[in-house]
Amino acid sequence: MKVKSVIVSVLSIMLVFACLQTSVSDALAISHESKSNEGDENDSKKEMREAALNGKSIQIDPGFAYYQGRSVESIADEIKLAGYKAVHYFVVNENNVNGDLIDAFHERGIAVWALVLGNGTYSTERFPKEWPDWQMELLQPLNDGYIRLSPHSEGYKAWKKQALANLVTEYPFDGIEIAEPYFPEWNGIERGVYGDVGPLAQQAFYDKYHQDIPDFVNEDSENYYLNNQSLYKKWIHFRVETVNHFLDEIINGENGVRSVRPDILVGTWSLAIDAGKDSLKRLKELQGLDAASMVDKVNPDIHFFQTHWPDWMRDQLPADYFLKYEPFVEQLRKKHPKLPIGIQADIGSFQYMIKGKEWLETFSNTAFSEGYATWTAYEYHLGGYIYHEKPVPLKAEKADDTEVMISFNKRIDPASVSLTESFFLDNGESSVPLEITDLKVDGNHVFISSPQLDSKEPIKVYVKGMKDTPELWLFKGYPANETPDGSYVWIK
Repeated sequence: MKVKSVIVSVLSIMLVFACLQTSVSDALAISHESKSNEGDENDSKKEMREAALNGKSIQIDPGFAYYQGRSVESIADEIKLAGYKAVHYFVVNENNVNGDLIDAFHERGIAVWALVLGNGTYSTERFPKEWPDWQMELLQPLNDGYIRLSPHSEGYKAWKKQALANLVTEYPFDGIEIAEPYFPEWNGIERGVYGDVGPLAQQAFYDKYHQDIPDFVNEDSENYYLNNQSLYKKWIHFRVETVNHFLDEIINGENGVRSVRPDILVGTWSLAIDAGKDSLKRLKELQGLDAASMVDKVNPDIHFFQTHWPDWMRDQLPADYFLKYEPFVEQLRKKHPKLPIGIQADIGSFQYMIKGKEWLETFSNTAFSEGYATWTAYEYHLGGYIYHEKPVPLKAEKADDTEVMISFNKRIDPASVSLTESFFLDNGESSVPLEITDLKVDGNHVFISSPQLDSKEPIKVYVKGMKDTPELWLFKGYPANETPDGSYVWIK
């Protein structure tokens, strides 16, 4: 009995030891796999960070018709084929964001910024009932469809902070940027489009200085802004501090953006303008913008200079116009020499100032030669290339032996694609119609199925008759462009 007991004990010990070895081996394997996955994830984050801060980027507003009725994959693929490394996703409504589109960009190695507005909104549908109390007051009422909200409003500031914290928590944006945090407006005093001069601003100024705000209407008043320079200088400084504090609270404040997403990139935005030698001083005076002090306060990862409307509305604006912004750039680089700087342009908000590809390429080359880390433009599908360039196939990817997806440089009109007259097979001596069994159009993607595609050798397919989508462009009256003769794509 004792011998049997000893044998059983030895066997039990051996079994336990074997189990321990297996457990340790499994644990080591799991640990190694975990570290490997962690390493891959860190590499991916580094790549996205690099893409977000450097190279070509573009603004997109998915609310435009050009992006509707198509897959997110086709949108992301079109942007990728255009050569962009990052997009600035214009979030008009923080409760209406396409998370699948963000994922589609990420799958293609494209970084995604959340671009939101700071000084107002086009829609109040998600606002609490007390939002009217948040509004700015201008010298003269302005009903232009944009609701201006005051950075002096504690209610607005708290709501905006929570809204953006929720936004970056719910969606995997790589960066957050608050554009247009400034006060209105260029030459606003003369035009009456100047603020905030309402009760919120008046109270905040009085709390700080125990004085009333300057008078901007009555020239005979001793507090008229041109008559009381001491008071007016306080007012200018006060407005700059207000803009900077507003941004700082939303980004760095308790329960703010960085509190809930410590890993997220932050971009600050301010305007730049070519208005003579005093441009820097006048912009600070009129709109409360001072890039250097803004960066001091917020500590962003990058700063963008946004082209001011008097510049982008100029007829025949040269592509290197922003060389005149050097005073703004110099002031910022002097205090923050290592901070990446980006430049933003407008390429088509009004029909007369639509910019084409050649203009944009010159703009891009000039920006990089001047030391800008990146550039962006409003908005991708508003550029002249959409109106004037012909749709051409850029690549083909096989889904299986008999199905292929052909990607074009722009969106294709499904009505222009034919089973019998759009695709032709190059047989070496001539081209013959491809026998299509199935066809589907999705944005810039055209899917075709044919038994003739089942080949181990590369196949050359000619594409004919494809047209783009004028009915989806912002400005109407342009004719459809058609694929040029001789267009082809290799299917491998």
